[in-house]
Amino acid sequence: MSFLARLFGPGRDDRAAVRPLWHAVVAASRGKAWYAEYGIADTLPGRFDAITLVLSLVLLRMEREPALVEPSVRLTELFVDDMDGQLRESGVGDMVVGKHMGRLMSTLGGRLGAYRDALATADDRALNEAITRNVTLVDSTDPQALASRVRALAGALDAVPADRLLAGDLPA
Repeated sequence: MSFLARLFGPGRDDRAAVRPLWHAVVAASRGKAWYAEYGIADTLPGRFDAITLVLSLVLLRMEREPALVEPSVRLTELFVDDMDGQLRESGVGDMVVGKHMGRLMSTLGGRLGAYRDALATADDRALNEAITRNVTLVDSTDPQALASRVRALAGALDAVPADRLLAGDLPA
């Protein structure tokens, strides 16, 4: 390989190690049970809510293990890249993509905080409230079933070793 090719060629992909996890998060959030059994609306906002819900649970798991903190940053970058692409595909112009991305990141940050606080309590009341505020549910859906599923998934994620998590081995 020539000097110029090495100099200007494709660089190392810093996100390669977390790509399997990102793909697993997206696949998990598209699981039919979120919509059919737990009442998340099968709409564009509902699908975004499902992705941010699963991603939040994974990020909360990652923040509790020092070796996973840096990969969690890369995972968040993949979320940003994906959402940026989705916005552009839906026709959002270059001039306002940044503004939309700022709102999406703020939304993710707010949900991380809400789910972190709610999961820290044994009482599902706080988790029900966080879900009611942050997830687009089908009318008349009781958030309790979703809250139970979220708590169970958070617990199951805690049992997944770091290397398996990065490989995208998410509990069902």
